[in-house]
Amino acid sequence: MSSVRILPRSAPTASRAVNALLDRLEARSLECHSLMVVRHGHVVAEGWWAPYSAGRAHLLYSLTKSFTSIAVGLAIADGLLSLDDRVVDVLPGHVPAEVPERARRVTVHHLLSMTTGHRTDSLGEAWELEPGDLVKGFLRVPFPEEPGTRHAYDNAATGVLARLVERVTGRGLPELLDERLFAPMGIDHADWDRLGSGDVFGFHGLHLTTEAVAAFGELLLREGRWGDRQLVPRDWVRLATRRHIGTLPAQVGGGGADYLTGYGYQFWISRHGYFGEGNNGQMCVVVPGHDLVVAVTAALIDSQAVLDAIWECLLPRLDEAGGPGDDAALAERLRRLTLAPVPGGAGPPHPVGATVAAAADPPLPDGTAVSVAPADGGWLLRLGTSLTVAAGHGGWRESAPLGRPVVAAGAWQGDTFTADLYVITGPHRVRLVVDAATGTATATWNTVPLTTPDLALHLRAPLMTRPDVG
Repeated sequence: MSSVRILPRSAPTASRAVNALLDRLEARSLECHSLMVVRHGHVVAEGWWAPYSAGRAHLLYSLTKSFTSIAVGLAIADGLLSLDDRVVDVLPGHVPAEVPERARRVTVHHLLSMTTGHRTDSLGEAWELEPGDLVKGFLRVPFPEEPGTRHAYDNAATGVLARLVERVTGRGLPELLDERLFAPMGIDHADWDRLGSGDVFGFHGLHLTTEAVAAFGELLLREGRWGDRQLVPRDWVRLATRRHIGTLPAQVGGGGADYLTGYGYQFWISRHGYFGEGNNGQMCVVVPGHDLVVAVTAALIDSQAVLDAIWECLLPRLDEAGGPGDDAALAERLRRLTLAPVPGGAGPPHPVGATVAAAADPPLPDGTAVSVAPADGGWLLRLGTSLTVAAGHGGWRESAPLGRPVVAAGAWQGDTFTADLYVITGPHRVRLVVDAATGTATATWNTVPLTTPDLALHLRAPLMTRPDVG
């Protein structure tokens, strides 16, 4: 966990605007985990919904892609890579024996703009074809379109970019970004999810604090400059964050308006600037016309709803003056943000056992033995043979049964015990329901993690949620 402040703070200057934004989020029941608003280079509002907190890094999912774009820009600035370089030339050891002619023409530009010639995300098929070599699998997937002609959101394309950067720089993506970006910015904690090979995904898997995400947005807003240092070439930031291709409906973001405005180099072009976005609403929104950055972590089905709230509630009132009462009320509201613990009582004073019944995309295998045992004003939840999780009653309790943290709270309602287990370093939680009368239990995700539904893999350290692929 990090406690270092990266950005300067200022007295609230947009309290009415931020209150309006919070009102919209609550009215639409949008589950946010954090919010940070940066105006004119200063944090003017920040809040975390308990049990999420400021010092904890959060999984960014595909917002990771925007950081990979910056790494590509650094390699190009160093003269190690160019937009016209072909994948087959830079990574000859990963070229399959029979490679389609269109695949031979795929360049760095095509990967960055996701115009490789695939019509859909090629990731699943690429890993199925080549579990140990994503690049080779990517080149084996059919290319029905000519590269450069059509946008298709493609995770594998960004994975290939990561391998290209690592090949030409001789550095792992985390090490390169630590040295060239994170350390100079004062970001002291970047965590990465890794594949079975030990490589990082590149298109997913970076964990950063909300403030680090906001600082990244501020770096982009200042066109790569941080204090008195030009960390990223200005021309690269401008190139990466401008429209290169039109986008098609319903690929990402439910086909909302801001996902139909165009795509840059691993950035979405919005109606009021540009943004990086990850599954379930991990967002870094940059609005140059208002000198504004908004960072959000969340557990959402529809990220467009948050963008709409920013445009409709925050932007129109940014310069609306508020009085001291408004500022104080906002500060208190931000301090009191919380996700609701499960309501109910303390239940029986003795352990209760049950067996998990089958469910789709289960966090726990069918037949897992579960017990709920009273302990220190809460419970110890034993889930199979390897997981023992502490749960609070009326509040949150943290444990790390496999090395990574999980925060839980629960309660009894009659014969039923319900607990929410937050994988607190990401957007996901497991709802555990134990029926004492029948001896059965269910375990379900709020939203199923994209890498694996297996809860244990999200709690193991080091973090490796796809050990089956490389």
